[in-house]
Amino acid sequence: MKKYLIILLLCFYFLCYILPLGSASLFTPDETRYAEIPREVITGGDWIVPHLNGLRYFEKPVFGYWAHAVSQMIFGENNFAVRLPSAVSVGLSALLIFLLVRHISCNEKEKMGRTAALAALIFLSCLGVFGVGNIAVLDNLFSFFLTASIASFYFASEEQSGSIKENIFLILSGIACGLAFLTKGFLAFAIPVLTIAPYLIWEKRYRDLLRMSWLPILIALIVVLPWGILVHMREPDFWNFFFWNEHIRRFMKSNAQHKESFWFFFKAAPGMFLPWTFLIPAAVAGVKPVITGDSDRSRLIRFSLCWLVLPFLFFSASSGKLLTYILPCFPPFAILMFLGLINILNKERKNIFKWGVTGTGIFFGLILLALIYFQLAGFNDFRLFKHSWKAIMLANSLIVIILFCFLANKSIKATGKILMLGLSPFLFFIVIHYTIPNQSTASKIPGIVLERHRNISNDTIIISDESTIAAACWYMHRNDIYLLEGGGELNYGLTYPDASERLIDLNSVADFIQKNRGKIVLTGRVRNLKKWKEFLPAPDFQDDSGPKGYALWTY
Repeated sequence: MKKYLIILLLCFYFLCYILPLGSASLFTPDETRYAEIPREVITGGDWIVPHLNGLRYFEKPVFGYWAHAVSQMIFGENNFAVRLPSAVSVGLSALLIFLLVRHISCNEKEKMGRTAALAALIFLSCLGVFGVGNIAVLDNLFSFFLTASIASFYFASEEQSGSIKENIFLILSGIACGLAFLTKGFLAFAIPVLTIAPYLIWEKRYRDLLRMSWLPILIALIVVLPWGILVHMREPDFWNFFFWNEHIRRFMKSNAQHKESFWFFFKAAPGMFLPWTFLIPAAVAGVKPVITGDSDRSRLIRFSLCWLVLPFLFFSASSGKLLTYILPCFPPFAILMFLGLINILNKERKNIFKWGVTGTGIFFGLILLALIYFQLAGFNDFRLFKHSWKAIMLANSLIVIILFCFLANKSIKATGKILMLGLSPFLFFIVIHYTIPNQSTASKIPGIVLERHRNISNDTIIISDESTIAAACWYMHRNDIYLLEGGGELNYGLTYPDASERLIDLNSVADFIQKNRGKIVLTGRVRNLKKWKEFLPAPDFQDDSGPKGYALWTY
């Protein structure tokens, strides 16, 4: 094994995924939500029923909150602790990709295991993986458990039927599947089935469909049932709400949340696969000659194709879509890219690789020119950055990508070519945290305002709009905040009798403020407070982060 590849991979992961975790304030709504719910798990001591702002919150099972809560217990209530589970999940997924590729044995002089780290690098360098790899969302943890479940089943399928090793891998697959369910729900069963069943059929292993399935299913149920029974005993409506609202309505109904067309992921995927998008034709050309063989490499290719294509089509067919939903498709993409590119380059078909890398360099060159134009000339008095140093840092990172594309074409060895392209976005990944456009900062980071006023007294009554509620709870360390006008994602929790008084309508907010004058804090988006201004008394104090940001008023 080439140790320098492992060292470079670890350095890339640390610099791009771990080092920046605490650099920026938390974004709303996802990061503040997944910071606050685990905080309430710790402070309230309730590890069974999730709560947000002290209200029942049934949109997800509990394991993701447990992981974030443990991180906060170890590292404290800070941005690093909130984001660490996501980054660790991505790193563990990369490790599984490495192990899958390393498992291949072949008769070539350059054994696949020696360069398996490059497959993990392809995964880590994908823009889609990085884009959510160090922010606090549950999709990274969910994707890791799916990867662990699917990879363990593949390892089991490579062992002798009925052997101890096969059963161990099947048990591991079931454990991972159960944890995936406890992180995000029933998709944990759908994605492995969509991958494994077609693969076994493709291999004509029809008997294994049943023989190898019962054990991981049983283990997954054993993992899920203890919490599943406890939450049902505490909150009998949990499974009804979670199944119908978070699965059927979100994925199937015409009014699904985040509704997009069938082609949404087809249009978004090329950008998410960068800087490897232009190399896909080369990888396809490298995969085609060995897809029908009987070698370890051929079986992994067929397995990865089932893992990539069918879940991708499944997510595309659902009504509700977010870019993070297709994260489970990135591990097989990285494996197929690596196996295809290695095969092409080892067969001296370097021109197709060269044109793909050249296209990548030209693409980022055009982005560099657009950045320079908009920053210097502007567009209708609009400039991307108020501070020119941000534009310079971003421009330098794009230049580095272009330079590494040049080095990839100049490298002689196949490993060097893939390595150079994989390392190309490292500076971009580092500086992007510090070059977020001011407009995005103002509209997505409520902490700019709330952190300045986090030390308010405990007897202060806080009122928030629905979009700021999780951030207000996190920064103020409170779970008793009133909601003004609408509950948003907390609407379900507000339907319970013990929570009905937590929602204030616009017609009664003025009287509520007057009765509690001297100890009221109102926070929310600036645009909402301006819209409601005619219903509100004049505040004694105002603070905000700009017209597109967040405000805090006191009475």
